[in-house]
Amino acid sequence: MSKILTLKIPEKVYQPLVEIAQQRGQSPEEFAIQGLIFSIQHFADDPVEPFIGSVNSNIPNWTENHDRYLGEKLKLYRLARQQNQKIITTS
Repeated sequence: MSKILTLKIPEKVYQPLVEIAQQRGQSPEEFAIQGLIFSIQHFADDPVEPFIGSVNSNIPNWTENHDRYLGEKLKLYRLARQQNQKIITTS
């Protein structure tokens, strides 16, 4: 069963929403619904969620940005590993 949700969206959010929706051949409403579905699935399927608050990280915005922080560390790890492999193969 569908529900109606009315949102007041700032102009700086609405204009890009309309433009991106048009590029995809969708209405702003259709595109917004897809974004909401994606966001809800992301939060519902977050494997780190059960651990949030269980460790004192001294990072005030960890809850909101843990995916970004973990992604940045993974990139650094991969880069270091690639550089190490290059050093091993060239020497």
